[in-house]
Amino acid sequence: MAEERSMEEGTVGNSREERNGVSIDEDADLSIAVPFWHKVVAEIFGTYFLIFAGCAAVTVNKSTKGTVTFPGIFMVWGLAVTVLVYAVGHISGAHFNPAVTIAFASCGRFPLKQVPAYVAAQVLGSILASGTLRLLFGGHRHLFAGTIPSGSDVQSFFMELIISCFLMFVISGVATDNRAIGELAGIAVGATVLLNVAIAGPISGASMNPARTLGPAIVAGRFESIWVYMVAPTCGTVAGAWAYGLVRYTNKPPRELTKSGSFIKSWRMKNGPS
Repeated sequence: MAEERSMEEGTVGNSREERNGVSIDEDADLSIAVPFWHKVVAEIFGTYFLIFAGCAAVTVNKSTKGTVTFPGIFMVWGLAVTVLVYAVGHISGAHFNPAVTIAFASCGRFPLKQVPAYVAAQVLGSILASGTLRLLFGGHRHLFAGTIPSGSDVQSFFMELIISCFLMFVISGVATDNRAIGELAGIAVGATVLLNVAIAGPISGASMNPARTLGPAIVAGRFESIWVYMVAPTCGTVAGAWAYGLVRYTNKPPRELTKSGSFIKSWRMKNGPS
């Protein structure tokens, strides 16, 4: 079962065990565990702060006629993901994205029974963040911070599909492979989001996340082309997770994989605690 794996592979940037549905850091006292409801609350807070920061950049840029600028917007999205991975990655896995959660579950790297609660938490966090921005800036149509295709739905669909696949491929590398440098996971994932928004932002809005689109859409009551942002990121992330599975070859079980993929752990093993 996924819950009995030696590593909770749905956690970004941390080598963890999951026992009886509870996450355990392998470097910590095994008596210290993370209850499931803590994970759910962490996902609510993490998604809230992510959507608030990213959508606030969009809203402020529109309300101040370009003060933030487009480069500023994609930098905010990338940096927000980076800092939040480090903030709560060790608690909930730092998904913040229903598509990522579903993708991990599809390849057996996340407990299927936990998916509904995670998805609900992520959507709730996005709705709360979007509602906060509506209270702060009003509900003017021109300040809408959701994602709507600038061209055809088909064009945006394939753009979202490809960038979501790219994102999940990177996440899978840093979250499921113990040979990766886990301490740099936040930087890797944040940089990927930054690149994707820079590439696809002007075309599709670079959602990559059904919750990111759904929250603003629900609050504003605008559901134009909503299917694109529900289907494409989900299909893309599932494809990305399975694509990494094709290249993640090892003839050893997880417990026998080297721990030296983390240069910080390697240094500690050689030099001892400071």
